[in-house]
Amino acid sequence: MDLIADILLAAGALGAGFYCFVLSRRLKRFNDLEKGVGGAVAVLSSQVDDLNKSFATARQMTEGSSQALDQLTGRAESVAQRLELMMASMHDMPEAAAQPQRVVSAQAAPAAAEENDALAVAYEAEVVPEPEVEEPAQPSGVMFVRHKRDKNRVA
Repeated sequence: MDLIADILLAAGALGAGFYCFVLSRRLKRFNDLEKGVGGAVAVLSSQVDDLNKSFATARQMTEGSSQALDQLTGRAESVAQRLELMMASMHDMPEAAAQPQRVVSAQAAPAAAEENDALAVAYEAEVVPEPEVEEPAQPSGVMFVRHKRDKNRVA
């Protein structure tokens, strides 16, 4: 009976050893850096690092572009306000024919007359009546405002 127990114990030990050997080989293949999950984890880890770097770069570029766009928008709004004031002041100018002409000196009179004629021609060519539009209230903060445009107006 002792002999049978020893044989079964030896067979169990050999079976456990063979099972450990098989598990060891499977674990090596599983953690293999080229073909196994270890390789996939290594590749994914490097891709995550690359994505984090590109994300940080994109964020910096976006912040820079956003700041530049904010500055340009502010400048464009101030220029638009100045242009609106200039357009409004052009409507206050009297007609060129109704203006009395001044004579400064005999030499300056032809130059002044030519300048007034050129201004009168340019003013008559550019003046287009605009309908009166109520200005919307100024919004607080940065906001894009779409102005109503007349289709017949010459830019």
